[in-house]
Amino acid sequence: MARMPPPLAVACTALLLLLFVSVSPCRAASGGGPSAVLLPVSKDDATQQYVTMFRQRTPQAPLKAVLDLAGATLWVDCEAGYVSSSYARVPCGSKQCRLAKTNACATSCDGAPSPACLNDTCGGFPENTVTHVSTSGNVITDVLSLPTTFRSAPGPLATAPAFLFTCGATFLTEGLAAGATGMVSLSRARFAFPTQLAATFRFSRKFALCLPPAAAAGVVIFGDAPYVFQPGVDLSKSLIYTPLLVNPVSTGGVSTKGDKSTEYFVGLTRIKVNGRAVPLNTTLLAINKKGVGGTKLSTVTPYTVLETSIHKAVTDAFAAETSMIPRVPAVAPFKLCYDGSKVAGTRVGPAVPTVELVFQSEATSWVVFGANSMVATKGGALCLGVVDGGVAPETSVVIGGHMMEDNLLEFDLVGSRLGFSSSLLFRQTTCNNFRLG
Repeated sequence: MARMPPPLAVACTALLLLLFVSVSPCRAASGGGPSAVLLPVSKDDATQQYVTMFRQRTPQAPLKAVLDLAGATLWVDCEAGYVSSSYARVPCGSKQCRLAKTNACATSCDGAPSPACLNDTCGGFPENTVTHVSTSGNVITDVLSLPTTFRSAPGPLATAPAFLFTCGATFLTEGLAAGATGMVSLSRARFAFPTQLAATFRFSRKFALCLPPAAAAGVVIFGDAPYVFQPGVDLSKSLIYTPLLVNPVSTGGVSTKGDKSTEYFVGLTRIKVNGRAVPLNTTLLAINKKGVGGTKLSTVTPYTVLETSIHKAVTDAFAAETSMIPRVPAVAPFKLCYDGSKVAGTRVGPAVPTVELVFQSEATSWVVFGANSMVATKGGALCLGVVDGGVAPETSVVIGGHMMEDNLLEFDLVGSRLGFSSSLLFRQTTCNNFRLG
């Protein structure tokens, strides 16, 4: 994984903290409540992970966690200093435990009661999807608060009084961004953030994701809010939509037979470079009955990963279209690199051919410009930001975080569709310029 050494800009960190200063919470009332809640997002340079902050517990404390489009629930380290007067266990056999689709039950803790040590409590299996390490842990509830505005001055918080999550162990945080004590699941799962927040606050079961590059701010928007970016760019009615597909076989690290995947798959049918179709083995783009193949989106995968034959076809096509740009030796994990000083800059990043991800028709093409296709590395090399995923990966194409940056993506769970904007830079704005409230 290519790593960028400079620390996150002070301004970005300050924005995250500003959103979580002490303010008066507003609880969802019967027939009322917020129409949308938010998570601020920043990018951790050292790990290339996208992190957020929210408030949890009584008294409330800010928590830092890594965003994940997979996972079953929010999980948090309950071993290291979890102090709260408002947590409650989820009993074994309860409706919540059944909905969580777990048969595990904690019955053998002899220590003093705490979130990490409870009996007759529903058991879950939190997973670090970065390191692919999982463990067992108690399923409990506690107070959780999120902001309702995204601007320079803080606004009110919306509070979920009994938000369900899974307790993780301290060792599970290894490999996460510094200071992160858990992972926020944005998946389709019943108790992931999108569905649980929609049920709590009674707004639409959808969310929009706008990932930032380093030293900038991004946002996750849950519920019903206009997608307005400074200077007056409203994307609410201009997204292009493609169906979200359901993989019939679970792609999670912990699952039971018959489980479907809760990750987000899309029907990629073609890839174009500079407007020309790349010859591909299209059977790899379909999900077979064993759940193998297809295309998914992942925020914990830094760069887009392609099955070996797809990777070769794309890099060969890109090399053919850029034969006039001087090449330099490859910089791992990339295979195709150029002399960055010989590549001009544009409003949408380096002046290189576009890469198009074509879904069900030509009208549903996600156009990827240089800012999202190229990666600047140490030493001045500029590399095509796709990684060889091997000859038999579980998923043929994994669209990674870098390709999603400064693009607005709407995940509509009710309509089972993905809306996308292509680069906000093309519209002279960025994720950092989103405003609500």
